[in-house]
Amino acid sequence: MKIMAAEIFKSVEDIRAKSPLIHNITNYVVMNNTANALLAIGASPVMIHAEEEVEDMAAIASALVINIGTISAPWVRGMFKAMASARLKGVPVVIDPVGAGATPYRNRTIRELIHANQPTIIRGNASEIMALTDDRLKTKGVDSTAGSNEALHAAQSISEKHQCAVCISGVVDYIVSGNRTVKIANGHPMMTKVTGLGCTATAICGAFAAVEKDPFTAAAKAMAIMGIAGEMAAAVSAGPGSLQMHFLDILYALSESDVSRHLKMEA
Repeated sequence: MKIMAAEIFKSVEDIRAKSPLIHNITNYVVMNNTANALLAIGASPVMIHAEEEVEDMAAIASALVINIGTISAPWVRGMFKAMASARLKGVPVVIDPVGAGATPYRNRTIRELIHANQPTIIRGNASEIMALTDDRLKTKGVDSTAGSNEALHAAQSISEKHQCAVCISGVVDYIVSGNRTVKIANGHPMMTKVTGLGCTATAICGAFAAVEKDPFTAAAKAMAIMGIAGEMAAAVSAGPGSLQMHFLDILYALSESDVSRHLKMEA
């Protein structure tokens, strides 16, 4: 199922017009980056993790993004509460299993989160997605040790089991949902030198899930925009530092012609 550039940009316009509230329970490393990226594309980010208030915030959000990058017990309790509240209210939930495969605690936590409340979209690198189904798989911290195509079987299994869309990030991004698969070849190697751009992709998935009812389509559109913005930013950047700045500027000013000119998507 190929998605046309005009359809992708229509969702960008919807985000800009509606400014959906995206509730993020994310990690210390990326809070500023992801909040700025959400603002740049037109969404309204809130970064709240205290277990005393996450249920109330998740209930009024347009999407909930859960990222386990720097987890601790109080944050995990908040994640469970926020997810339960979001699902009760029909709010889409996007999960990023950062570092899955690195430690038993991390593996156990992310699996319990996914089993407790059905997610809408799961986005991770190949090793993280594979670690959700295989206890033997180890990651290199938060970095993938496998190519995105190697995780396709695991992604399909997870999608069927949890009735969600699964996104595998890599040189080529794959989005899987049931019998639907799409691959996106946008992006640039320099993006891997900027911490948190994967986490930013997850947050952007949340913004698209807020305006696009079909999780598969939302994830595909989000990853296309991430890759295109990264590609365009790298073309005018001297290195990772300036790429971060240009990435935000390009997200903010992105046009339909930009999407049409750069989109590399195959069904």
